[in-house]
Amino acid sequence: MTDELREREQTVEEVSEEPRGEEQSEPRVLPVLPLRNTVVFPMTVVPLAAGQPRSLRLIDDVASGDRLVGLVLQKDPKQEGAGPGETYEVGTIASIHQMMRVPDGTVRLAVQGLRRMRIVEWVAEEPYLRALVEEIPETVEDTVEVKALMRNALELFQRLVSLVSNLPEELVTAALNIDDPLHLVYLIASNLRMEPEERQELLELDSVRDKLLKLNAFMSRELDLLELGKKIQSEVQEEVARTQREYYLREQLKAIQRELGETSEQEAEINELRAKIEESGMPEEARREALRELDRLSKLPPAAAEYGVIRTYLDWLTSLPWNRSTEGEIDIARARQILDEDHYDLEKIKERILEYLAVRRLRKERGEDAAEPSREPILCFVGPPGVGKTSLAQSIARALGREFTRMSLGGVRDEAEIRGHRRTYIGAMPGRIIQAIRRAGTNDPVFVLDEIDKVGADWRGDPSSALLEVLDPEQNHSFRDHYLDVPFDLSKVMFIATANVLDTIPPALRDRMEVLSLSGYTDEEKVGIALQYLIPKQLAAHGLTPAELSVEPEAIRQIVRGWTREAGVRALEREIAAIARKVARRIAEGQGGPVRITPDVLVEYLGRPRFFDEAAERTSRPGVATGLAWTPTGGEVLFVEVTTMPSSEERLVLTGMLGDVMRESAQAALSYVWSNAEALDIDPRFFEGRTVHVHVPAGAIPKDGPSAGVTIMTALASLATRRPVRSDVAMTGEITLRGKVLPVGGIKEKVLAAHRAGIRTVILPRRNERDLEDVPAELRREMQFILVDDAEEVLRHALTPVPAEVGPAAR
Repeated sequence: MTDELREREQTVEEVSEEPRGEEQSEPRVLPVLPLRNTVVFPMTVVPLAAGQPRSLRLIDDVASGDRLVGLVLQKDPKQEGAGPGETYEVGTIASIHQMMRVPDGTVRLAVQGLRRMRIVEWVAEEPYLRALVEEIPETVEDTVEVKALMRNALELFQRLVSLVSNLPEELVTAALNIDDPLHLVYLIASNLRMEPEERQELLELDSVRDKLLKLNAFMSRELDLLELGKKIQSEVQEEVARTQREYYLREQLKAIQRELGETSEQEAEINELRAKIEESGMPEEARREALRELDRLSKLPPAAAEYGVIRTYLDWLTSLPWNRSTEGEIDIARARQILDEDHYDLEKIKERILEYLAVRRLRKERGEDAAEPSREPILCFVGPPGVGKTSLAQSIARALGREFTRMSLGGVRDEAEIRGHRRTYIGAMPGRIIQAIRRAGTNDPVFVLDEIDKVGADWRGDPSSALLEVLDPEQNHSFRDHYLDVPFDLSKVMFIATANVLDTIPPALRDRMEVLSLSGYTDEEKVGIALQYLIPKQLAAHGLTPAELSVEPEAIRQIVRGWTREAGVRALEREIAAIARKVARRIAEGQGGPVRITPDVLVEYLGRPRFFDEAAERTSRPGVATGLAWTPTGGEVLFVEVTTMPSSEERLVLTGMLGDVMRESAQAALSYVWSNAEALDIDPRFFEGRTVHVHVPAGAIPKDGPSAGVTIMTALASLATRRPVRSDVAMTGEITLRGKVLPVGGIKEKVLAAHRAGIRTVILPRRNERDLEDVPAELRREMQFILVDDAEEVLRHALTPVPAEVGPAAR
């Protein structure tokens, strides 16, 4: 038993003999000693230390007298020499039992708390604090509740002592032998880690019941914290023990393996890599290179820098699908069904895919694949955005039963993105072609090279040149990535490139691909796509059923004409999604009921239309003609406006962000009209002393190309003859100085744009007649196509008739 415990037991016996002091004695003057961070309870013995001169003087005087002193807690523990008003009023009358001076000049005390007291009045501050104090009796209730609280306090204290290592078990024995609740409270509180303020609150409580309640609440909190800390410590110790156990077991295993002559971890890794190389089915050249690198790896220590480089290289070699294919039996009928399920129309594309499948099936059935390796076609889908180029490639993969992978080439500028980096570089990796092949897990996936027309080139290299080997069926059977540096057979991969325009694709790369054009859709095709694909997709995406939302075909047709006017169907899908969101909100708000979208309610769901048939309004005055233009996003309707104004010299002003070719077309059109004024029934002096201003609206959009020559010529002739251009006519074609109309490109896209704008008559160069075969049959039936060879024919069909009362003389 420790000296401190003996002292505490002695204190218990002494204090038990002290009178309880239920009756308050008369106030008396006592010296007062302020304490820092310490509260002395009655019936307890506490060691103290004093070093201030004022405190030492007080202790000397008290020790030579009756040994009684008042102990109070000062409010600010950092303050030196606390005075009146800087301490708590309630404290403890204590007796100094022992005093010992130490060499550093301080005094060690053992004081015993006797009774509570309150400071009534401060009497003196020098040479030390003295105050008039009165004893405060404490209320001890003899009730069942107090006994229950005592029992609970003892139980909590026992648990605390078991969890706190610095509390001896003898304290529990001492507490169990105490019958007085007040004595029990002070004994337990003096041995707990309580804040000074909490000790002061406990001391100031008059009722022993309240003291027990506060003490029990504090011990409950402490127990929760201690038990949680013990649980965390136990978990940490278990984890550490497990780690140590695993370490010992591994060391023992190594020792056993050494005794049995078995291989080490490095040797096991080498053997595992050797087995993977043999199982991978790689060609002989790649196998030799892999075994050579594996031999180097076996001679290197694992800590060597090159060890990880070779290990990563061998991982890439063994993980590539050298001989894993996924294509099974080719079912032409099922392939046709899949293509029809996923895409509307696109008959030419589907026919080309089915032809390819038929050839593969015949070659496989007749065993010709083994004799001569097949060369997969390199298809290039070219068309405006939103017509289904990438999704069509996914359908092809599904129809073939192959894996699908893609690589976006938009903005790729570094050649190493395609061919990889050499292993001499830190962090080198294979190119994105090999990476995509490994992700696909087969050597015959459908590989989409998205946005091949947007490949860039700079000082780091030209990726389009690196693609020449990839997309050449005569070369890609031995494609060499810079990182692998061994040939990989890409001839079984079906590459499909997508692009918006062909002009930016280098000729050498374009020559290696079979170009398939996907033009924009007609209104009827968009209606069919919306009914079969877009509406069901958006209903599922918004949690709706066909019974809750239906859209009439005529409403879809109105959305196409008034809200979208695009070549593809992306904007149409967004408008359908907007309708579905509003319907979903109505149903969620309890305004349910089947909703049927008709043309009459479109404004309610989509707002005002964004497009109008403005050809009639624009061409109602002379000098305005409607042309047709091709853009990467599809065909567009183009208006050309011409006016003249007096000037000191004849000149031509062109505005509207026109390119050099279009400017030259405008100059050629003006030269033709002016030089053939009499033949065209125009006053020859009309252009003399005038500035001719040709403007193409939408001035912020760059425009170029020769196909607007006929339109500019018609607008000039309309202004000069005062005959407006027919509002239902649009035109395209290149004009020469002799008045010949030359063919232009993009006929299908331009005709679709005219149809979207409500124009039903189109003037085309005669040599473009064969291009009308690409125009959908329903458009050929709905529209009238006028084929012309020279400018006079254009004017004869484009300009409105001359009024009877207006002749050349009148003009």
